[in-house]
Amino acid sequence: MATSTVHPLVRVRLFSTMDVRGESGKSLLPKGRKARGVLAVLALNVGRPVMRDELTELLWSSREREQARASLRQAVHELVTLLGGIDPRLLVVDRTHLSLGNSCSSRPLHEMVWVDARALSRAGVVRREVLELFRPGLLEDLVGLDPAFDRWRAAQSERLSGLARGLAEKWLAICQAPGQEKVDIGWEALVGAAEALIAIDQAHEGAWRALIRAHAARGDRAAAVSAFERCADALAAVAQLTPSEETAALLSSIRNPTPIPNSSIGGHALGGDAIGKFNPIETVASPGNQVGHRAVRIGVMPLRVLDDVETDALSLGLAEEITYALSRLSWLSCVPPSSMSAALLKHSSVQTGGSSAWRSLHLDLVLEGTVQRGGGRVRVMTRLLDLGAGDEVIWARRFDRLETDLLTLQDEIASETVAQLDPELLVREGEKARARPPGDAHPSDLLLRAIPAIYRLEFDGFYDAGDMLAAAIALDNGHASAHAWYAYWHLLLVGQGWAEDAAAATLRGGQLAERAVTLDPTDARALTIAGHVRGFLQRQALEALELHERALAVNPSLALAWCFSSLSLSYLGRHEEALKRITRAKRLSPFDPHGFFFDMAAMMPNLMLQMHERTIEIGNRALALNPGFSSTYKGHLSALGHLGRRDEADNLRERLLMLEPKFSVQNALVRSPLTQPHDLAHYADGLRLAGLRETTL
Repeated sequence: MATSTVHPLVRVRLFSTMDVRGESGKSLLPKGRKARGVLAVLALNVGRPVMRDELTELLWSSREREQARASLRQAVHELVTLLGGIDPRLLVVDRTHLSLGNSCSSRPLHEMVWVDARALSRAGVVRREVLELFRPGLLEDLVGLDPAFDRWRAAQSERLSGLARGLAEKWLAICQAPGQEKVDIGWEALVGAAEALIAIDQAHEGAWRALIRAHAARGDRAAAVSAFERCADALAAVAQLTPSEETAALLSSIRNPTPIPNSSIGGHALGGDAIGKFNPIETVASPGNQVGHRAVRIGVMPLRVLDDVETDALSLGLAEEITYALSRLSWLSCVPPSSMSAALLKHSSVQTGGSSAWRSLHLDLVLEGTVQRGGGRVRVMTRLLDLGAGDEVIWARRFDRLETDLLTLQDEIASETVAQLDPELLVREGEKARARPPGDAHPSDLLLRAIPAIYRLEFDGFYDAGDMLAAAIALDNGHASAHAWYAYWHLLLVGQGWAEDAAAATLRGGQLAERAVTLDPTDARALTIAGHVRGFLQRQALEALELHERALAVNPSLALAWCFSSLSLSYLGRHEEALKRITRAKRLSPFDPHGFFFDMAAMMPNLMLQMHERTIEIGNRALALNPGFSSTYKGHLSALGHLGRRDEADNLRERLLMLEPKFSVQNALVRSPLTQPHDLAHYADGLRLAGLRETTL
């Protein structure tokens, strides 16, 4: 990453979702979304005064002038409180203007504030580390803040994307013609430059051709063919196009190579769009050397209306909202309703069915459904088809709602749909990966194979899952999801009492979680797993909560993040808030494969609020779902102790000690992440009353 050797007082990231950090790494992100919007505008104009009227027009466009200015004053007060203690020159406020960073200060501006978008805009030399500053999207967590702000954000996003695209094209040209600058060029540099441009513009065929050639130059025909398939997927999804004749001819030349003596891999042999200047195939890479894997590709159809209407705003809005929510899942490639409709229209002219149209888009899965109204109610039926299994229906749900606020209705249904699809598809894809020959495995396959075993929590299978995740990381040390799941594996290893060296496992889990977030700061699952590692293993509940909040900003449909944030709140003694969050998690994904974990999370706040009967009721349900999860037994046992139900406690205690033979009251206190002394005392007293020994034998 391109950074100054001087550490600025504040670092602001605007690409993707907003993040603000001080020198120590502590979050300085304002709590209020409007205050974040003000700070975002100032950050994109860092060092330059911005008129107050400009800010009110962007963020309070529908309010009267005086009301808008009063709201702005409240947002400014929050920013002054947040930044003023660091350096009063950071935020300059007068009656007509605001500015972030004082360009007239004796301290250089770059020592005060660093902004990723500004660093990209002012890059004097094009290098890959400069391009790595860019992330698709801008301030996505502030979408919907105000119509005027949304228009401004879209315009700024388009401007910065165009700038990044231009820089990436220049860097790719440098890599293709290394004589222009003193740069050490090889196929690795060309792959990196092409991938950087593709990340910015997925429909850039010149970049795709450069990537295909680079893989061919290194002798990896499988990777070159895979790059072509990715190109076809991207063109279909983004622009409803197919690869050009030139790109198709390149693929043909790679599949049926004509050897050319004394060919060169580096230098101008890689330049331009010509083919035939070098022999693209010198060796064929073995499957074990492949580190890529095509994402599961899902298309969303506009929902059919069963009221003699071809379509309506709700059916289209639901499809778009579901598509948007699905696009937050990094392991899925999502085709929007417009592309699906266009494919159906095209194929209907040659009298082929929907399946043929969908397969023309290289889809694995299709989500379709219906909308029906009656008596002031709306019924939405959705189902997921697996095209690889003969259009088998692999998931279906019915949603019944009152027909009141349609925007809220479609938001709720979309969130619940995606929240339920995500874990079920992960398990299903994991089982499919297990059925593939082991010799064909690459990192994504190994990760998918590990997930079902992690959910089952059976001792032998769990350890096999750890081996698979370690192997995935060994093959691809840049695989963010593999790092996140391996961190989660270590978390469960310690929680189950299976770690031979709990301190070492805790340390390793923390390292893996941090690496996952570094590799992909927009991966909501990685963020919330990192948060739970921070809260449960490292006893840093406040920092954990910040990571969970960021995960929810990235993907509010991720039930796991609602669950983990509930636990962090409970660690901090905020049990009523914790109950609200775990209720939200269970409502989003009522049949989650990790439902036993959600129930365990619900037990803690109930226990601490001394709702012991309710705690036992939840514990019985959780144990029925997974009797091998030891954490469930502990809160359940404490509740039984407080109620004096010793016979039940004796039976439960023996079952717990079969899973964790060394568990004791002292052990419980040492391992508990609870921060409030009275909560710890209540937990331990219940365990004592249930007959648990005080210390390990």
